[in-house]
Amino acid sequence: MADSDVLQDTDIEQEVGTEAEAVIEPPYRVFVHNDDVTPFDFVIVALQRFFDLTLLVAEQITYIAHVSGLAYVATLPKSEAEKRVGRAHFAASLEGYPLTFTIEPE
Repeated sequence: MADSDVLQDTDIEQEVGTEAEAVIEPPYRVFVHNDDVTPFDFVIVALQRFFDLTLLVAEQITYIAHVSGLAYVATLPKSEAEKRVGRAHFAASLEGYPLTFTIEPE
């Protein structure tokens, strides 16, 4: 085997290792907050659409948020949590609703 082959194999292993390390992100918990303006049905649809929840689970989370003021939605990698929360906030703002989601490290 030539020295150049060994160097190329090493370079490939280092690149793959770097990509794998970059993919691993810390988990973040997503919460939905209750407000007095956003309709119950809109929150349910947002949870289904942006967090891939079933109707039943979305209804339960919405009810918990309504009663307690805050409800756990999901745990996701940080960038995924930020992306989904951003999309949900954008959709709510288009409708004029102050729906709020927050994230925190697990």
